[in-house]
Amino acid sequence: MEIIDYFKSDNPAHWLSEIKKSDWRGAAFLAKLIEENSFHDNLGAGTLLLLTDGDRLVSFMTFTERDCIDDDALTPWIGFVHTFPEYRGRRCAGTLIRRCEEIAAEKGVPRIYLCTDHIGLYEKYGFSYMENRIDLHGEDSRIYFKTISKGV
Repeated sequence: MEIIDYFKSDNPAHWLSEIKKSDWRGAAFLAKLIEENSFHDNLGAGTLLLLTDGDRLVSFMTFTERDCIDDDALTPWIGFVHTFPEYRGRRCAGTLIRRCEEIAAEKGVPRIYLCTDHIGLYEKYGFSYMENRIDLHGEDSRIYFKTISKGV
């Protein structure tokens, strides 16, 4: 398996079509942001990481300045986390999370954040629950954080 930065990939059209194969509504919204060239307008600086198996998309997530919680003091965010069903249970998202941690460490970022409605998923990757807040879509979301050590 290989990690690809969508925005630096040789074949973004292929990877976009792979994202669209997901039946998760978040993937459809992400695809729309990409197609409308509004990814960075909405999420700020950052990227979309893809975990691939040959030409198949295994898992993806964003690592950006903003996500669905409106708070400039909290940044950067892991978002749009999805692993295709046939690859679940193999900690594929963990592979991408580790890459986000490496990027954060390279930039000297002390903490990374994510918001979710899942309980028990991100704790196994070292995230700690912070609090609940209403997100930009009016939904109650759990905010998690992870402190980044310099030697990740």
